[in-house]
Amino acid sequence: MSRATLQRVSGGSINRAYHLRLGAQSYFLKCNRADALSLFEAEADGLVALAASDVFRVPRVLGHGMTDDVAFLLLEHLQLRPLAGDDDGQRFAEALVQLHHDIGAHYGWPRDNFIGSTPQSNTEGDGWARFFILHRLTPQLELARAKGYAGALGRDADALLERVPGLFVDYRPQPSLLHGDLWNGNAAMDDTGRPAIFDPAVYRGDRDTDLAMSELFGGFPHSFYVAYRRAWPMAEGYEQRKTLYNLYHVLNHLNQFGRGYLGQAERMVRALFLELRR
Repeated sequence: MSRATLQRVSGGSINRAYHLRLGAQSYFLKCNRADALSLFEAEADGLVALAASDVFRVPRVLGHGMTDDVAFLLLEHLQLRPLAGDDDGQRFAEALVQLHHDIGAHYGWPRDNFIGSTPQSNTEGDGWARFFILHRLTPQLELARAKGYAGALGRDADALLERVPGLFVDYRPQPSLLHGDLWNGNAAMDDTGRPAIFDPAVYRGDRDTDLAMSELFGGFPHSFYVAYRRAWPMAEGYEQRKTLYNLYHVLNHLNQFGRGYLGQAERMVRALFLELRR
């Protein structure tokens, strides 16, 4: 009988992750408390959806469930490296363009999931501005207030929400298939040079949200943006939309990790409010 070995893998802030070896086979194992099973069920759903597009390398879902008081997600183990250099950026961009050309009938997703550890509502609908207000910004703002982060955030946020539809009077994005949490830590190249993605928060929405998130923390080669825009240019107003879309992620970081993100969230709310008031 083959002996199993389990090696702890660093990098995640939510789950415990391990490289599991069983003989010649190699797996990636995530574990958490039993009440986190829904996190893994949602992640598995997103990975299957991304894999079905057959654009990126996506770790295969091998199983998920509970044993005793531990929830787990078992995935294919991939040999990955960070994006580096012009070729990587271009290949990743070409794959993302293909993913975003997977267009659905509605915004949202058939099931709710999570952004990090925060629940993410995906109730499907036909209006993008309404979807983003009701299912992205409003829940994060309500959670921030419940955690005591009102202040200037609260004073300007309601007025901002009233003005958001003005950004979409002449801009109606298609409901593209999105990764949903596309920061550089969820993007890589596999050992064959194929672009890879993982840890998704999948839904259908404006492709600009993935591009905006990629800019929030940096780490993507400049060639990635050049190649993406060459293949599918951004519509006018992207810079404003980028701030709006990244406000969702900054609010989520505020709610998950604390006050260190409050000043950035306040500045973004204020800047958008002043810009849309004109």
